Amino acid sequence: MQLAALNIIHVFLLLQNNVMFGFLLKKKYPRNYLIENPGAGAVIIALFTFLFVILYKPLDTTASQSLSFVATIAIYSVGTGLSVIIFEWLLGRIRWFSDVKDWTLVREACSVLLVLCGVGTVIWLMGFFVEAPADRLNLSTYFDSVSRAFLLGLLPFLFFSALNYRYLLDPDDAGKTAGKLSQQEKTEKEPLVIINSRLKKEELSFFPDQFIYAESDGNYVVFCLIKDNVIKKETIRNSITNVEEQLKAFPDLLRTHRAFIVNMKKITGKKGNILGYQLTLSDTGSLIPVSRNNIPKFDEAFSKLN
Repeated sequence: MQLAALNIIHVFLLLQNNVMFGFLLKKKYPRNYLIENPGAGAVIIALFTFLFVILYKPLDTTASQSLSFVATIAIYSVGTGLSVIIFEWLLGRIRWFSDVKDWTLVREACSVLLVLCGVGTVIWLMGFFVEAPADRLNLSTYFDSVSRAFLLGLLPFLFFSALNYRYLLDPDDAGKTAGKLSQQEKTEKEPLVIINSRLKKEELSFFPDQFIYAESDGNYVVFCLIKDNVIKKETIRNSITNVEEQLKAFPDLLRTHRAFIVNMKKITGKKGNILGYQLTLSDTGSLIPVSRNNIPKFDEAFSKLN
């Protein structure tokens, strides 16, 4: 089943080179809600799996020897939901799948197929604990588990993908009828900022317009961001000096103090004198200092911006 999924992905990639299909497949497309929100997606998939199997008993689904039918399906449903979170998180570590602003139907199809293959693998492994393991260590049982994952998981994924079909027909007008796009889609013209941590496996990404300020906190830097109209604080292990170096390509994100970097476009007011300023920023009540040594640099940037 995994081989079949990889073959399907290969077909999608080949279709991109076809003039007729390539136009649609390469067109930017809002990301599936279940992929965009792994937590909510996991709950939806788990509930759908539980209710669908309880009501219809597809593929002659039966209970384990030691549990009731409802308890067996509940355990598998929870495992399915958790595996969705895990595999969507793993895909998010791959740059091709994390580049939201260039999301297409090809990326969506590939991500759904890989997640469902992962879910099927988890279901197969769970069977060794939930059911009698004597006859499970074979390819036939494995493929059966993966096919069940596709049978149950493909329906909700397709449903949420289909909700965005209007973006293929008239992407310029779709926002008026389907509501506003995600924050990432609205800021697609901005380059994505990626902050690398001192920990090799840790990084933080955001668009410049989402950045409000960053504050040094010992061996960490706390980022104050606004995403989907909600203020969020995210912490990464790094120094404020190293973060400043990584942000040098973004002149509006300026270091104003030994412990602070601010988004100049978020400034709504400043008070002070030659000894230093206090800045007020939009979307937050925090006061951000401008040290005396940074005043000349700040004044120059502030005057250009205004």
